[in-house]
Amino acid sequence: MFILFVWILHHLFTISKKHVTYFNLTKAIFEYVSQEKLDVITASLTLTEVLMKPIQAKNRRLQREYRDLLLNTKNVSTIAIDTIIATKAAELRAKYNLKTPDALHVASAIVSGCDAFLTNDDGIKRVTEITILILDDLEI
Repeated sequence: MFILFVWILHHLFTISKKHVTYFNLTKAIFEYVSQEKLDVITASLTLTEVLMKPIQAKNRRLQREYRDLLLNTKNVSTIAIDTIIATKAAELRAKYNLKTPDALHVASAIVSGCDAFLTNDDGIKRVTEITILILDDLEI
């Protein structure tokens, strides 16, 4: 089974309503997940990123939906950032001058053994330790 690290979950769901292309890609990704053709892994840091806006808006329904997606969806795993990931992130920051959150996400993917890292950040393409997939480059 192909294991994909999805850092852009928070982007996928906030922009997909505005952009049909992103919505269709998001839908396709989660169809593969539901068919057990794809495992999705994301870092616990994603919870911080996706919950901030719903917490600000006091939108408890959306908070619950994001938690359920990340913590209770079959074939979607949220991994904790530990000292091994933190050390790998420091190495990636030093080598590629990544921002700390970016380095933590990429390090999480590498350490957890993902086959690819899905993002919409072209700046991460320079990382060579894992296959980088750019959402804008994907076709359904």
